Amino acid sequence: MDILPDLLFLQVPSFGNAFHSSCFSPATKSFNLSCRRNIYMAGSLVMYLAFTNRREGIGVCGWILVSISFLLVLITFPISIWACIKVVREYERAVVFRLGRILSKKAKGPGLILILPCTDTFIKIDLRTVTCNIPPQEILTKDAVTTQVDGVVYYRIHSAVCAVANVNNVHSATFLLAQTTLRNVLGTQTLAQLLAGREEIAHSIQAMLDSATEQWGIKVARVEIKDVRIPVAMQRVMAAEAEATREARAKVVAAEGEMNASKALKQASMVLAESPAGLQLRYLQTLTTVAAENNSTIVFPLPINLLDGFGQKNRGG
Repeated sequence: MDILPDLLFLQVPSFGNAFHSSCFSPATKSFNLSCRRNIYMAGSLVMYLAFTNRREGIGVCGWILVSISFLLVLITFPISIWACIKVVREYERAVVFRLGRILSKKAKGPGLILILPCTDTFIKIDLRTVTCNIPPQEILTKDAVTTQVDGVVYYRIHSAVCAVANVNNVHSATFLLAQTTLRNVLGTQTLAQLLAGREEIAHSIQAMLDSATEQWGIKVARVEIKDVRIPVAMQRVMAAEAEATREARAKVVAAEGEMNASKALKQASMVLAESPAGLQLRYLQTLTTVAAENNSTIVFPLPINLLDGFGQKNRGG
């Protein structure tokens, strides 16, 4: 047990010299037991930090600074523990920077994380879905119609490291990119396509945004086009056009009905011409229909051939 401090001094010289004067007595050549435990714990932790920092590649100076920072934490323990331990919520991740480098190249959390004073800084990233409202955009469609279109974008951060290291302000960049993409995509569509194919346009905008923001650690979940506003004069013109189209369609339908009715009457006349008694039965059926409507006037149709007979007699007389 007496050679343990010497081994730690050989492995960590700077740390050993700091504790030698306070824990080692030249007169008695003995070590305090609690001091030896503290030295052993501190030396082990410093060796762990040295291994970690060598893997992070911060260099010798960085290793010295981190060792000093950790030494300060041990000296001021347990007061310093309240400043070193941070809580990361379930929906958050923390990106820790040690001497300007991202620690372990990945985000920390959720739970408790250890932050060394003077050498470590951290940034919390919220992983929940963010709603981005796109204000109304003045868009000139493919058929030269000015419209105002607004929408909403739902996205979330799936990589906290990329969101911090690859872009300055990830939310502002996503908002501006969504505005530009909306204008570019809708500018290639006609007004009819814009009004009829909202879902297809929204899917195309989502695919473009998702591919563009992948390197920022963003995942676009959904894009919706909320409203399409057109000028009042254009609304009147479109209403007049729709009314004219409906009237033309009604006239076509009425003409088709007249044509079908004339064909049916032609066939009925051919059938009645073959049977004169059938024509008389049709007269009687018409009279029955008229009498059923509680009319006081009944019209008896007079066959044309009877009038021809009377005309022949008058000429003969």
